[in-house]
Amino acid sequence: MKKISTPLLALAISLTLSGCAKSYLVLMEDHDGSTGKVMFKDASGETLIDQAGYAAVLSDAKNIFKPEQQQIESDFNRALSSEPTRPDIFLLYFNNGGTVLTEESAALIPKIFDAAAAHPAADISVIGHTDTVGDAEKNEKLANERAIQVSHLLEQTTLDVKELVVTSHGEKNLLVKTADEVAEPKNRRVEVTIR
Repeated sequence: MKKISTPLLALAISLTLSGCAKSYLVLMEDHDGSTGKVMFKDASGETLIDQAGYAAVLSDAKNIFKPEQQQIESDFNRALSSEPTRPDIFLLYFNNGGTVLTEESAALIPKIFDAAAAHPAADISVIGHTDTVGDAEKNEKLANERAIQVSHLLEQTTLDVKELVVTSHGEKNLLVKTADEVAEPKNRRVEVTIR
């Protein structure tokens, strides 16, 4: 019996390889640039594929090869074209203790508008966060104020927005894990997700 452990993005297809009908599976890079793993087990043994772009013939776990990118796109065109549109995710950072965006984050606002414009009837999630400095209840309110501020920027445009959801996580979901009372700049953020 053949066992296949499937990563987030692996594609399998039946086609003719070297003149005979064969099925193969190719491991693809995930959208975030990471690559999972595929383990094949059959009577001939066990083979692990852990590099994007490598493939294995399903009837022979030891038959590993690397098809050309053009071949992968041709063989898996239907599967690749049916993949859902990936969300756009932006992290906006804030200066310490308030609702003022850093200069770098303020410069991202036009890119957020462009991304939202590319999604017809966009669903947008805006989640506010803080670092661990200060009272947790006050941080919950501050994170909410940050998220509301960003949502107001989005509401002032002519974008086709189906739904805009604003929430606050306060200091509960740290991007960088820290102890209490640590002023970590990457934790003072708003996450904007556009679907």
